[in-house]
Amino acid sequence: METQLTLLTETRLTDIVGLRQSGVFPDGKAPSIRTLRKWTKLRRIPFHRVGHFVYFDPSEVALHIRTRLKVAPR
Repeated sequence: METQLTLLTETRLTDIVGLRQSGVFPDGKAPSIRTLRKWTKLRRIPFHRVGHFVYFDPSEVALHIRTRLKVAPR
């Protein structure tokens, strides 16, 4: 039970604006809010839904982008 509580307190969830400002994306290269909402709708980035609110864990999103969202070279 204690491990569950520590895991919940260590994660920091943020909204879509906070995700853009969290440093996950390079300066000046952050996708627009519209793009992030589209990626959320298409389930391209991990998110957590609490009621009708959508929250993101910046560390999960950063890991997912580094491992899964790579563009293949031409």
